[in-house]
Amino acid sequence: MSLLLIDDSKSSLLALETAVRRFAGCAIESFTNPLEALERTTHVEFDLVLVDYMMPELNGVAVIRRLRSQRGYETVPIVMITSQTERAVRLEALEAGATDFLAKPFDPLELEARILNLLALRSAQLALVDRARSLDQAVRRATERADIREQEIVWCLAQAMASRDGNTGDHIERVANIAELIAEGLGMDRIQRRNIYLAAPLHDIGKIGIPDAILQKPGKLEPDEIEKMREHVPIGVSILRNSSAELSRVATAIIGGHHEKWDGTGYPQGFAGEEIPIEARIVAVADVFDALCSERPYKRAWPIDEAFREIIACSGTHFDPACVAAFRRKWPEIRLLFDQFEMEEDRLRSSG
Repeated sequence: MSLLLIDDSKSSLLALETAVRRFAGCAIESFTNPLEALERTTHVEFDLVLVDYMMPELNGVAVIRRLRSQRGYETVPIVMITSQTERAVRLEALEAGATDFLAKPFDPLELEARILNLLALRSAQLALVDRARSLDQAVRRATERADIREQEIVWCLAQAMASRDGNTGDHIERVANIAELIAEGLGMDRIQRRNIYLAAPLHDIGKIGIPDAILQKPGKLEPDEIEKMREHVPIGVSILRNSSAELSRVATAIIGGHHEKWDGTGYPQGFAGEEIPIEARIVAVADVFDALCSERPYKRAWPIDEAFREIIACSGTHFDPACVAAFRRKWPEIRLLFDQFEMEEDRLRSSG
């Protein structure tokens, strides 16, 4: 614990410091100049301040006001020492933030009792701060562990679905990464971006209810098969819609809206513009772009620059123009993402 003593009288300051040292095992710093004392408080957070009222440059009330406005001194106990007994002075000091008063000349027993009580109060304050900090760290660690488990569960579900309909884990990972980059380009905060990143891989989870004959058909689907395939949207929504978790809400919005189009020609609801949840508008861009760049049994993979131009061309028709603009702003990072995936694939092929 550390004490700060301020009194323009050298004799009074010496008497006060000598008395305090008898019973308080604390570091003590003394100043006759209140401005020098205040400058020192910008470098040291004292645990208790005793300040005289009558001083020529700044009186005790002015010192208290400055301390209370200073970071770290919002709750530090401050005692004003004064020979003034006027009620107005004490009220002014209390309004400025004084914790207690000590009469001048001081009584040694009263001084000891007040100082020890206030040091005990400060010790309790610091203990509460440490406890709150420890609890905050514990909550943060628990949240991080829960986030990791949540991400693992989502990824396992998405991987299982991707392997069933002929996609790869790379596809869902790229869609998640691209969606997060677009969300960042739109100025979304960290929590929103994380929820979109985790929910995006679940966009086609409803395909679990589609027959293999349609889901894995290598050729073009017939009109009735297309209608059957489109049922994966309401199936996916029904899987998650009863959950109250925020991640499930985001995933449901994505599942239900990622096949809608900005101009209203999509499905299943034919929503247009901002009727489509923003999360779904983001994932629509990411999903179509990666699908264009991916080879399937029924189509070739588009060159990445050609796929980029297609996304830009569909702004305002298929896609939300704001999402496309964010996609364009994030293009260098998206391009780098695909380059990294290609390098990893080449490495795996050469090692195999």
